[in-house]
Amino acid sequence: MPSLTVVGMGIQVPAHVTGEVLACLETADAVLYLLADPVAGAWVEKVNPDARSLHHLYRPGLDRDDTYAAVVDEIMESVRGGGDVCAAFYGHAGVFVNPSHAAIRRARQEGFEARMLPGISAEACLFADLGIDPAHAGCQSFEATELLLYEHDLDPTAALVIWQAGVVGNFTYAPDGDTSRVPVLVDFLLRRYAPEHPVVLYEASTYAICGPLVDTVPLGELGGADLSPMATLYLEPRPSTASPTMEERLGLRQRRAVGAASKRAAATLPFSS
Repeated sequence: MPSLTVVGMGIQVPAHVTGEVLACLETADAVLYLLADPVAGAWVEKVNPDARSLHHLYRPGLDRDDTYAAVVDEIMESVRGGGDVCAAFYGHAGVFVNPSHAAIRRARQEGFEARMLPGISAEACLFADLGIDPAHAGCQSFEATELLLYEHDLDPTAALVIWQAGVVGNFTYAPDGDTSRVPVLVDFLLRRYAPEHPVVLYEASTYAICGPLVDTVPLGELGGADLSPMATLYLEPRPSTASPTMEERLGLRQRRAVGAASKRAAATLPFSS
C-alpha cells in the first residue's frame, strides 16, 4: 500500500536530522525535498539516490499559493505511483509549511496512509540562541502578513515572534525579499510598543560551524534596517504585575508574602567565612 511520510529536516542538515527521519529517508522508495541549502540537498541525495528536489517549482513573481499547489501535485503524483514516499522539508515540516499539511490531507482523502515526523524548527533555534523561555511571560507567534491583514490584537506583556517580515505583504516568491511594506508593519507595532522598544532580527544558522545572525534595532528604526528574507523578529515582553485578585483566588498571596519576607531577612544577614 503506498504511503506518504512528511518529515522535518531541522535547520542544520544533517546535524538536526533525527534518527527516525534518517531511517525514513534511507528506506523510502522516493524522496522529494525542499531545503534552504544546496549542500543539504546533496546530502539527502547521498542518503537516498532516488531523492529529487522540488525547488524548480518556485519561480520569482509566481503566486505562492500556485507554487504550493504544484508541490502538492508532484508529491501526490509520486504517491499514486506506488511505494513509500518521503517528502522532506526545511525545519519542522508542520511549521510555516503550507504544502506539507495539504499533501497529508490530500493523501488521506485519497485513501493513502500519511503521517508527519517532527524536526527542529527555526523557533526552537531562536529560543535556544536568544535564551528565551516562552513559559516565562507567554509567547505570541504570527506570520507578518497575517498579523497585519487581520489586525490581530497583541499583548505587549508577552513575547512576540514575527515570521517572514522580510516579505511582508508580498504573496509571490521573492528570493531576495521585499521590504517595501515593512513601514506598515512598524506603524502597526507602534500601536502597542514604544519607538525605542528593541526588536531582535534573528536568523538561525544552517551550518554547525557558524553562529546565528543576531542584530537589535529600535522599533522606530526597523523600517530602515537591513532585513533578510529569512529573518525572524523577536520583541521581548514589557514588564507586568500579577493580579491581586488571581493571587487571592489561587491561594498564592500568602506564599508571595512569605517569599518576600525571606528575601528581606536574607539581605540583613552578615557574610560568613
